[in-house]
Amino acid sequence: MEKIKDWNEIRTNDSWAIFKIMAEFVEGYEKMARIGPCVSVFGSARTKIDNPYYTDAIKTSELLVNSGYGVITGGGPGIMEAGNKGADQIGGKSVGLNIVLPFEQSCNQYVNHPVDFDYFFVRKVMFVKYTQALITFPGGFGTLDELFEVLTLIQTKKIDKKPVILFGTKYWGGLIDWIKSTMLGQEGNINAADMDLIKMTDSPEEAIQMINDFYANHPLKPSF
Repeated sequence: MEKIKDWNEIRTNDSWAIFKIMAEFVEGYEKMARIGPCVSVFGSARTKIDNPYYTDAIKTSELLVNSGYGVITGGGPGIMEAGNKGADQIGGKSVGLNIVLPFEQSCNQYVNHPVDFDYFFVRKVMFVKYTQALITFPGGFGTLDELFEVLTLIQTKKIDKKPVILFGTKYWGGLIDWIKSTMLGQEGNINAADMDLIKMTDSPEEAIQMINDFYANHPLKPSF
């Protein structure tokens, strides 16, 4: 009987958690809607300040601001910090979608529009809904998770198509070769047209041009 009682308590707590989740969505929507068009910059939290990708992320974010976009990151260190720094230091909108974790610091010092979340899945929705493009710098499992979720949503037409750009041909080239030769070629698990969903570059200027070229023919709007 004690086990049944505990299970009933868990079910009750789950039901009340819905209201907290709803509140987090509402607050996130309201804050993000006021910021305007943004581009998400993803990448490793472990990237050091002397890494060339850190410098490239700063430059890319500066160019995004000059093109009229704010910059969204996860608000942490590494590539995220570089993305926020590039936007903030030239007066742009620098958004940090910070996940609240035990013993973790808050957003990096270059975030001027912080938004805190308790739930990873709510945070991920904000990344996708309010971004006009994604620029993915070298990163780990978390970066790959965000990258492939967005590609899946575009592929399945759950969200409108938007630029998905991999920055760093040396880092990402092997992955693209495997997708093309194995996932597409050997196994046929994607369509040839799906390869067009991904662009790759080593140039901040070219990354911004890819986005600007895309939106010369598509309206700016939230994803869903």
